[in-house]
Amino acid sequence: MSETIKVDIWSDVQCPWCYIGKRKFEAGAAAFGGDVEVEYHSFELSPDTPVDFDGTPVDYLSKRKGLPVAQVEKMLGHVTGVAASVGLQYDFDSVHQTNTIKAHELLHYAKAHGRQLEMKERLLKAYFVEGAHVGRIEDLADLAAEVGLDRADTVRALTENEFLADVKADVALANEYGIQGVPFFVIDGKYGVSGAQDAAAFTQILEQVKAERDEEVA
Repeated sequence: MSETIKVDIWSDVQCPWCYIGKRKFEAGAAAFGGDVEVEYHSFELSPDTPVDFDGTPVDYLSKRKGLPVAQVEKMLGHVTGVAASVGLQYDFDSVHQTNTIKAHELLHYAKAHGRQLEMKERLLKAYFVEGAHVGRIEDLADLAAEVGLDRADTVRALTENEFLADVKADVALANEYGIQGVPFFVIDGKYGVSGAQDAAAFTQILEQVKAERDEEVA
């Protein structure tokens, strides 16, 4: 039996808790110390968002959720504080709210070329920290080139929707699992963990999986 523990993570590039959850999971996995394989899967929080949304995240969330602007600003302030606690400097004033379908296609393209983890980190940083646009093909191709992917081929793959079916398959599987929010972690194919849990929670479940495997082979 392989000692590697597979972790499947459903996530969206524009999900602030997904980046926070990524950091907390990484810390938990590091404390665990065992061999962990991570694969990211697509989940669209707002598939109806236009690529070039005319407004700020505060505008978008207040309209979408029907909340007062002051309440949304308070929510984002809280998230920014939590992000800072794990070393992430969110800049919501610079965020370009957008449709993330092409970003998800890019993550599948990156996976096919052995660069998915690097691409995921680059997209999240671009969106939340740098205020970059992650909805347009040309901008995405620039980011892809930064992690070692072929820029021209990236443009081709995204223009031709080469990995759109893979994105839809991820979303369908999320529905099948009953996943309604992200981040959502499926550990060893049998344990589901919802949300940006503390690092210790991830360490504990990884250790539990290892202990169960050890019992099976004892």
